[in-house]
Formats: sequence, structure tokens, C-alpha cells
Amino acid sequence: MFRIVAIIAGLGLALVASAEAQTPRKGGTIRMTAPYGSSFTSLDILTTQRAQDEIYAKALHRSLYIWNSTEGKPVLELAKEDVVSGGGLVHTFKLRDDAYFHNGRKMTADDIIWTYNRIMDGTKAYPGARYVRVIEGAAAVEKGQAKEISGLKKIDDFTFEMKLTEKVDPGFYFWNAITSIYPADEAAKESFLQKPIGLGPFKFVEHVPGSRIVLERWDRFYKPGKPYADKIIVSVMGEAAARDVAFRNKEIDTSVLGPAQYVAYQNDADLKGTVVEVAEVFTRYMGMNPAFKPFADKRVRQAINYAIDTDLIINKLVKGKAYRATSWLPLTSTAYDKAMKPYAFDPAKAKQLLADAGYPSGFEFEWTTSQNESWGLPIVSAVIPMLDRVGIKAKVKQVETAVLAEVVRSGDYQAFVYSQATGPDPQAALKCFHSSTPQSACNYMNFKNAEFDKLIDEAGQSDDAAKRTQLLQKANAVLYEEAPVWFFNYNKAVMAVQPWLKGVQLNATELTHQNVEDLWVDETSPAK
Repeated sequence: MFRIVAIIAGLGLALVASAEAQTPRKGGTIRMTAPYGSSFTSLDILTTQRAQDEIYAKALHRSLYIWNSTEGKPVLELAKEDVVSGGGLVHTFKLRDDAYFHNGRKMTADDIIWTYNRIMDGTKAYPGARYVRVIEGAAAVEKGQAKEISGLKKIDDFTFEMKLTEKVDPGFYFWNAITSIYPADEAAKESFLQKPIGLGPFKFVEHVPGSRIVLERWDRFYKPGKPYADKIIVSVMGEAAARDVAFRNKEIDTSVLGPAQYVAYQNDADLKGTVVEVAEVFTRYMGMNPAFKPFADKRVRQAINYAIDTDLIINKLVKGKAYRATSWLPLTSTAYDKAMKPYAFDPAKAKQLLADAGYPSGFEFEWTTSQNESWGLPIVSAVIPMLDRVGIKAKVKQVETAVLAEVVRSGDYQAFVYSQATGPDPQAALKCFHSSTPQSACNYMNFKNAEFDKLIDEAGQSDDAAKRTQLLQKANAVLYEEAPVWFFNYNKAVMAVQPWLKGVQLNATELTHQNVEDLWVDETSPAK
């Protein structure tokens, strides 16, 4: 089971727990922020893996499972039960019969099967394919060898069978927004891209590009009495300064805090109690393209790790709002190896490795980055002189966050800096480096290693939880040795929440992603 490491700042515990002591109030408006760029990528959530887009998608859509932050695991959402057979590979789902799409039509097994087949369209490179691929026959659809996923079988309108290729918990594969269930009769229409239809507690009202998305309560939502709020407004605020002003002026209810704001809010008596924190399952890193000759040699990749004073950057630039990364799996992972030590800061060793690899005078590369203050341009700017000391010259290529996401998926880079989900399931997280995983899905460094593949494959077929964890730790150690990335940090997510917003969940998979049907505002909220 996924293990949460939650750290709550000051009075933040009371802020989150207060909902338990009060009766939720009906009505009002929740004003959330989308802090990770200047726009939303798409209103088709199946096409985008950005955390920015999933903020609105958590209100508009629903997947087969949902993340339960209290239990620290996915739980059934669109199904009432899952009967396991076939040696742990066959799952028979009995769907709930009270889930209605926002066009008024009841969801059936056909919608789920249609959605998963759509995600596996190999010509589209949908990011959710990394998860659906665990279903038998899904890869054949992706490769154009079949039209439908053979491992999906409709039993009746509210029952379907899913046969997997690995002995894994499907909850860890079908809980996030990029596997949201669409209405099969509507999603193929052009109008769906302008006015999406979901199963979530709120229905779409409007999208003002570069500004906001507005959603209203769906009165036929299948959870009695929910949602509590009448409306949700998700405003695009990529600039930390803009969020700070808006939060202080009580114009927004939530605001993600960067390193500088984190320190400022902790030292402000009026704001300290608004801060909540959680150790997220995200790894920040610099990815290296093995098609660029120097990065094809693991000694060069290791030299990058030795050349950077990572602890100094975390302490001085990130202001301690992070945890030092060792390998890929974060502290909150069940397969995290406490005995593993991070790469030391050792410029002399970096120079020796470069010389051994045939680059005694170093080399030059292009580094693609966004402006993100926690893992983007400020970090790159601090790293450049460290690399320069060992002879490596980096040229910065700055792009918008939305553009960076596509650059990463397409492989059109020499190096990039990014933040990627590395949980909650270690098997799924490490599968991103399996040679069978396409670059467009999540194998962004196009990593290929036979030893690693074997360990992941064995873990996927193991019935023994302890053995599976051991195999995954070994695979994680292979990544440490091969160093396809500079291992930077595991994120500590920090968000300021106005005192009138109740029911906030410490979601370690992404703090901004809230099960919004459980949120409510009291009568002190200025937004009516």
C-alpha cells in the first residue's frame, strides 16, 4: 500500500480538520487557481498529462477509481465491486447504475470500453495509454494490429470484465484524470472539445482561454447531498506574485506557494495558519536524451549528477521546500530504499568520468526549460556555473510550460528539466522506463536496459508483495546506476487555503487536485 508522508505547517492541521467538526454548508462559490502555466492545454483531458488541466478535470470528470487521501490509496468510484479471478489477472467490475453524464444519459459498460479503446489509439499518443496498456490486447490496438482491446469484455450494461497482463491492483492504473470515462455517443463529436461532458459533481459552463474555467453543480451527481458548492471557478494564475496579491485580497481561495512565498507566509502571523503541506509523489529532474552523443554514455550522465551541488540548490533556492532525491522513487513510495544514498557533490570525480568517457574538455548542450520557479529557469541558472566548472557548457532554451510538456513527449530536446509523477504505485512509476513503454507515454528519456526490463517484468508477475518490493528496489537501483536523469528532488507541496474553505484533502499525488464534491465554503466567504 502507498505510504503517505504528510507534513502540516503550523495551524494548517486545524484548517484541514475543521471540516470534521462542522456541518458542511450548501451553496457558495469555490475559487481555485491553476498555477502551472498561462493557460489550460485542452478541454479534452484524455489528451493532456499536465497537472494544470487535472485541476478542473477533478470536478468535471470521473474515472473508474478515485484517490482517497485519508486512506492513501485508490478506491472504487464508478463500480460497486471488483471480483478477482484468473490467478489475479481477471477483474469483473459491477458498475453503479446511478451515474449520469451531464447530458442526462446513464453511464454503462459500453462507455468504459469505448473510452479505453480510444485512449489506445496509437496515432494519437494519448498519455493515459501508459496505464491502459496493462490490459491484455491493449498494446495490439496501439500498434494497429487490432481494433478493440481483447482483454475487455461486456457482460451486461453494468458489468464488464478486464483481463490484465500483470498481477497489479488496477486501482493504481485507473484513478487519474487521463483515464476519465467519456460518453461514447458524444465524445467523438467536434462540439465535445468546446463543451465537454463528464460524470463529475460539476458540469461545464464556460472556458475563457488564458483566464478561467467555470463549472456549476450537477444535481444528478450520484453521491447523495454532494457537491456542497453551487459553483467552481478555476482561474489561470501562473505568476506567483499575481496569486499572492489575489490571495491577500481574498479574491481566491487557494494558492500554490513557491519557495519565496513559502518563507514569507511562514513568517507572517496573518498568513501562517493558512499554509498546508504534503510530501508529494513527484520527482524533479533533468532528463538527458541518449540520442545526443555525450548523453549516450552513462559516465557522462553520472558526471552531471556529481557536478551539481544539489543540496545547496534545495536549501538556498528551493528554500527547503523539497526533499533530496536519490533515485526515481520518492520518499512516500512503498519501494523507497532508505539505505540508498544520493550522488555526492564531487566535481573532481565528475571531471574524471568525463575524461574516461572521452570528453576531457567537456562539451556543450541545449537545455530546455520553463520559467517554473521551483524546478525551471531559476534552477537551471544555478546549475549552469556548476557544470561549467567541469567543462560542460549549457545553452538555455526557454519555452512555455505547455510547450515543454510536448517537447518532452516528442523527444525534441538534448536535455530538459521537469517534474513528473513518480507514484503512488512504484510498479506503474518505474514502468515508465521499461523499453516497451513509448516515449510519448512516459519513457521520456527513451531508456532501454535489459536488466531493468527483467526486474519490472518479474515484479509484475509476482504474487509475493515482499518479493515484488525487493524487485522494484533493485530496478530503482539500476536507474540510480544508469542515471538517465539528474536526480534533483522530491517535491514538498505547499498551498495556502483561505479559512472559509473546508474539507481540503492532503493529496500526496498532487495537492491542487481535490475531490471537490467534499469541499465547501462557510458563510464568511466573500464569494456568494
